[in-house]
Amino acid sequence: MREYLLCLMAAVAVTYLLTPPVRAMALRLGFMAEVRDRDIHDSPTPRLGGLAMLGGILAGILLASKLPRMRAVFEGGDNPAIALLSGVAIIVVLGIIDDRWGLDAPTKLAGQVLAAGVMAFQGIAIIWLPIGGTFVLDPLTSVLFTVIIVLVSINAINFVDGLDGLAAGIVAVAAAAFFAYSYLLSVEMGFERTTLATLVSVLLLGVCLGFLPNNFFPARIFMGDTGSMTLGLLLAAGTITLSGQIDPNAVTSGALFPWLLPVLLPVAVMAIPLMDLVLAVIRRTRAGRNPFAPDKQHLHHRLLEMGHSQVRAVLLMYAWTALIAGTAVAIAFIPLIWAAAGFLVGLGVLIFLVRRPDGTAESTVRELRTGT
Repeated sequence: MREYLLCLMAAVAVTYLLTPPVRAMALRLGFMAEVRDRDIHDSPTPRLGGLAMLGGILAGILLASKLPRMRAVFEGGDNPAIALLSGVAIIVVLGIIDDRWGLDAPTKLAGQVLAAGVMAFQGIAIIWLPIGGTFVLDPLTSVLFTVIIVLVSINAINFVDGLDGLAAGIVAVAAAAFFAYSYLLSVEMGFERTTLATLVSVLLLGVCLGFLPNNFFPARIFMGDTGSMTLGLLLAAGTITLSGQIDPNAVTSGALFPWLLPVLLPVAVMAIPLMDLVLAVIRRTRAGRNPFAPDKQHLHHRLLEMGHSQVRAVLLMYAWTALIAGTAVAIAFIPLIWAAAGFLVGLGVLIFLVRRPDGTAESTVRELRTGT
């Protein structure tokens, strides 16, 4: 655990320290998020914050490679860290181009497929599914399924990145939940404790915490597609390295459906972004529009329309993510009755809070209702 804490602190510190110079560079080079009809911010804001996050990720990986107990992550013929960094490099270049000049949806999708495919062909891939017990995938199907998972994760985080601090906070909560699951599972089952999945989770938590002071309302910098796509890729990679490669028959705790949890947990930790993505695709498709065409009907927009302020809406989204992800982790390690009881209590509290807006967002509500 000490090694993970060191990597966490390195990611937090480097991301936090890099954010101001990255912001200055974005201002100088014109990486600006202009105000559009669908946006909530009311003045041009620099983006490209994903570069600061990239610095935190690289610093954490470099530190981990020098720690004796973490070297197992980087050993072996097929180095998963190289596969991970290969995908990250592609997605960062894609994000930088999009943040500066803008890319159409097909081009972005092609770049995302390339990044996911590069990782999958180098070993970061789903190799089994819980179909009729344990169904082992052939190499081609494994790559295709992995690409789909990565694409969904990238675009789910990208879609939810609509309020100051929202995407970074949700990913931080999701990463914390997955870190807790992967580490506790290793301890309880006697697995190797130094794994790429656990390292990626703790680094994701670190870079999000390091970025949030400058990204929370009122944001001084946005992460841009460079950040949101990188977070989505890393979150998918972390879950794939554990969920797709762990032996499900080795999970013998008293958890409910223990063999299924490695697959269900990634869905749980990303439940809010995934729900937002699915609803957006359905909504736009039914209206005869491109599924990637922007609108102002995301979950966070609806909270604002109800009268919640930006800060309260963001905190509510954090809380929903924590409730669902926390319950999924709890099911793996405590009796179902206690996990269910905690979920129901949390659900009741959150429903009450959602139905009781703070009444300080009248101007935002008017803008949302009149915007196109």
